[in-house]
Amino acid sequence: MDQILSLRHYRHDLIAHSHEHAQVVISLSGQLDFEVEGRPSLLRQQQLMVVPAGAHHTCGSPQGSHCLVLDVPGDNWLGQSLGGHADASRRLLDNPAQLPLDPKQHQLVDWLATSPINDPLIARQGAILLLASLANLAGERAQPKRLPYAAMDAYIEQNTAYPLQVADLAQIAGLSCARLHSRFASECGQTPMDYIRQRRLRSALTLLRQSALAIGEIASRVGYNSQSAFAAAMLREFGASPSVLRRESGDN
Repeated sequence: MDQILSLRHYRHDLIAHSHEHAQVVISLSGQLDFEVEGRPSLLRQQQLMVVPAGAHHTCGSPQGSHCLVLDVPGDNWLGQSLGGHADASRRLLDNPAQLPLDPKQHQLVDWLATSPINDPLIARQGAILLLASLANLAGERAQPKRLPYAAMDAYIEQNTAYPLQVADLAQIAGLSCARLHSRFASECGQTPMDYIRQRRLRSALTLLRQSALAIGEIASRVGYNSQSAFAAAMLREFGASPSVLRRESGDN
């Protein structure tokens, strides 16, 4: 990503790619054939397309299309730059969408399109103004559902003995890995891998308390090849070793 704001002219050559940052493409003139995550649309003048982080998309314009493009630096930048508008901006950027500009947004876009946006300061301030002005669009769209914890928990439970990756949960949630990290941080204050580890260890605790399986077998069932690594993880999570946790359950 070279700069936050840029003017781009799209032609008949089809562009197909994805990137780990969100993007807002605003048509200034012409029409742009757009497809995001398999959903086709036609972007017309003074409409915008939201491309979430990690979303595969293609675009091209047989007749030519001139666009203002906002490449969002990342979630941390949103929080630092947008203040109270950051959450609304995150909601806006969370899902693909084709949206119209209102007259005031239209004026702002026209001003930015004729401004020296190659100047980093002007580009940054312009991007902040633009995202803040678009924040109300997020309120007009349905609030995003919470992450599908039940489905993710079921998947983790079924695959506890095997290596699990963030991409596995991202696929279940229908999000990119980067967006999943952001959603986990905002909804439950931990990373996806921390969540997976916690679910593994809670499964292990249940087995310790409700079964007579050997501790080594339990470690294997929840994805630990090393019994010592398993014991250390249980100690960090629950403050006691597996053998102590098992004895405590027998004392109750």
